[in-house]
Amino acid sequence: MTVLELPRRISPGKALQDGFTLAWRGVLKIRKNPEQLADVTLQPILFLLMFGYLFGGAIAGSTSAYLQVLVPGLMVQNTVFASMATGTSLNTDVTKGVFDRFRSMPIARSAPLIGAVVSDVVRYAVALAVLLVAGTVMGYRLHTDPGSLVVGVALMLLAGLCFCWIAVFVGMLMRSPGAVQGVMVAVMMPITFGSNVFVPSDTMPGWLRAWSDVSPVSLLTEAMRGLLNGGPVAGPLLGALAWMAGIVAVFFPLAMRAYRRRVA
Repeated sequence: MTVLELPRRISPGKALQDGFTLAWRGVLKIRKNPEQLADVTLQPILFLLMFGYLFGGAIAGSTSAYLQVLVPGLMVQNTVFASMATGTSLNTDVTKGVFDRFRSMPIARSAPLIGAVVSDVVRYAVALAVLLVAGTVMGYRLHTDPGSLVVGVALMLLAGLCFCWIAVFVGMLMRSPGAVQGVMVAVMMPITFGSNVFVPSDTMPGWLRAWSDVSPVSLLTEAMRGLLNGGPVAGPLLGALAWMAGIVAVFFPLAMRAYRRRVA
């Protein structure tokens, strides 16, 4: 019987190719089970309806005026929330033994993680599209140009790819998908609600305002408002990019280390 010898070392190019192959597997899973997109299709609409109609008059004087600041902020929040599913999905695959099959294949060890992260771009794109369509129906209008909108969407996709490494790390540490979801909600809810997504930072207590002014969610929100509504972009964009680079620099190696320990 011939025994297949797995390569001792796989080049970065081959590892990236393996990752994109498994990313296509993730896209096919979404196509066969479109209910996986329920959170990124229903949640944006629910948040728009709840916050737009409940708080629009109190915060901005009218729903239509509030939508101009709410929609760019919700684009950030929904992208961050959508990234949480990456950790849950990976944890499910690990607990069900899917990764044991991957280990027997001549692919890079990092490929399953890269594939899961890249395939989630579809989820981010769907969440952004649903939010923009629903916001337009409710009265939101772009005040810049289509090119700025494209840049904003690209920024959100990049942000999702960065934030999801936090979810990957948590997904490799927790023992069950439910635990991953609970931990990620406990982490992401304060980060997103303790920002300027829904209310201006200057209405917050001093200690919370100090955090909100420098938080990655607030900086991304300011950059998106500048791109879609007009206003300063460079300052908040540079700060957001610095945060995103830092998140990847910290959580990518942590996630890879936790992954190797989990599947060893």
